[in-house]
This record gives sequence, C-alpha cells and structure tokens, in this order.
Amino acid sequence: MITFQFVDTALPGLDRELAKQWIRNVIACHGKTLGQICYVFCSDEHLLGINRAFLNHDFYTDIITFPTNESDRIISGELYISTDRIADNATQLGRPFEEEMYRVIIHGVLHLIGFKDKTDEDAAEMRRQENNSLEILNNLIFK
Repeated sequence: MITFQFVDTALPGLDRELAKQWIRNVIACHGKTLGQICYVFCSDEHLLGINRAFLNHDFYTDIITFPTNESDRIISGELYISTDRIADNATQLGRPFEEEMYRVIIHGVLHLIGFKDKTDEDAAEMRRQENNSLEILNNLIFK
C-alpha cells in the first residue's frame, strides 16, 4: 500500500494514482514486493526538525527515507519530502517542478530497494536508476 500525507504544505500536480502505479512498477522491475510506503510531504522547517532529531544533521534536505522493515525483498518505509526543497532544486537545476518532484519521490524508493548515493560512483548509479525510473513514468503517461 502507498499513502500520501501532507504536513504544513500542499503538493500541486501530483497524480496520486499514476504515482502509485509507477512506484509499484519500479519496485517490481527490481524484483521486489511492495509492502507499505508512506510519503509525508512537508516544509523545509518540518523536515529540518526531523533531520536534527533523528539524524543529528543540521541542514535542509529534500528527502529523508526511513526503512520500516528488515526484509530485502519487501519494500516498506516512511519517506519525508520537503516541497520547499523540490521547488528550490527545480529552479536551480532549470527543471519543471513536477519532474523534480517525481525524481525525489522515486529517489526514496530506490534507497529502500538498496541503492546508495554517498560516493561518486554510487551517486552516478542512483542518477541512472532515477532516469530509468522516470522513463517508466513517461511510458505510463504516454501509453
């Protein structure tokens, strides 16, 4: 099951049913099974509080992903996303807000699947996986 919640923010342009279908497809493409994924969209300040409280980080970020099970096969987690960071990143990168939003949405799922992004090599693979996942989304939109 995939759920979307909103704390102190709204998210324009999110087609929830399309996003759910897409996320399920990406998970299946990696040979995994969907468990429960909860997305919580919030402001920079709300996510900064989570970053400080749980990770001892004192900086803004676009997403924090918390796995909620120990299984390598079943993908479950809580994903906290700052809509403020999405908007800022989209502006800085010259991308549409919706594209950056979907990239961040799938970035968290890719972390749950097992992809990392701390090293340059891992970050390059993460970006490749994000791009592949966005292609899956484009195929769903234009089928």
